[in-house]
Amino acid sequence: MDGHLIAAIPGDGIGKEVLPAAQRVLDAVAVRHDFALRWCELPWSCSWYTQHGAMMPPDGIDRLGETDAIFLGAVGSPGVPDHISLWGLHIPIRRAFDQYVNLRPVRLLPGLASSLRECEAFDVAIVRENTEGEYSDVGGRFATPDGDVAVQESIFTRRGCERALRYAFDLARQRGGVLVSATKSNGLMHTMPFWDEVTAEVAASHPDVKWQRMHIDALTARFITHPQDLDVVVGSNLFGDILGNIAAAVSGSLGVAPSANLDPTGRFPSMFEPVHGSAPDIAGRGVANPIAQVWCGSLMLDHLGREKAAADVLTAIETVTADPALRTRDLGGRATTKDVTSALVDALP
Repeated sequence: MDGHLIAAIPGDGIGKEVLPAAQRVLDAVAVRHDFALRWCELPWSCSWYTQHGAMMPPDGIDRLGETDAIFLGAVGSPGVPDHISLWGLHIPIRRAFDQYVNLRPVRLLPGLASSLRECEAFDVAIVRENTEGEYSDVGGRFATPDGDVAVQESIFTRRGCERALRYAFDLARQRGGVLVSATKSNGLMHTMPFWDEVTAEVAASHPDVKWQRMHIDALTARFITHPQDLDVVVGSNLFGDILGNIAAAVSGSLGVAPSANLDPTGRFPSMFEPVHGSAPDIAGRGVANPIAQVWCGSLMLDHLGREKAAADVLTAIETVTADPALRTRDLGGRATTKDVTSALVDALP
């Protein structure tokens, strides 16, 4: 039977609950479409860090490089600073495998209510440049006679901006033909005018896409007041990260928000992880919403060329969210992780 080798990293907190739940759904849809998912289980996490002094072993990247994709749960623990977990696992993976696009599809799923008044539907794809920009390791902390100084440099390269923007414009061409580029060129006098310049160059090769620039402050407001007016939004590493979380909250819950860290060329494995964190306050109680992780699985299957199976998973998600009895606590219901997972398997076409 044809198949794929997937690195499964449950991580911390609710990641240990939602990732196995999603594996169950993905295994079920794989059987129905006559292929197999072979899981390589990896215990890398903050718990691993406390035992070994690192988020993953020295050969971790090499081991991940042997897989077809990486399926990540959630990483984070109150006992480990966030910058250690992020720079010890997420960012090394993204950069080693040149996952230069972070894709966050956000829409109001059937049956769910947005936190916004008078918002009945929206469907937005956020494209975030994922390997440079504001999330650079260039800088440092320095002692001066007047006190400590912290310097954080943003790194924007033409190649880095152009390839992320090209992905976004290509995606807009496939969708509604409308794109908004997040900028702040009135305040950031070097990086953002450069971003705008490259955006205009890429736009020139996509004359069929209607686009505009929008300052990040105005764009965040647009997500809160009129998300239904947006289709494809592209931004730098920091701006895309912020917009993704705002959009997820507007969609009803972080518990239904997926993301994909993509190497669109296919040279390296891509990584799929939910937007939500490890949520230690509800971990181990069986009440975490598995939908974001399952939707990540749909994105992963689509990336692996299993479009029909991916579509079936998304159909199951839409069926389940439409049923008020199957809403987890974050959506105002009482359903458990197990309840929703079983319903998703049963709802597969």
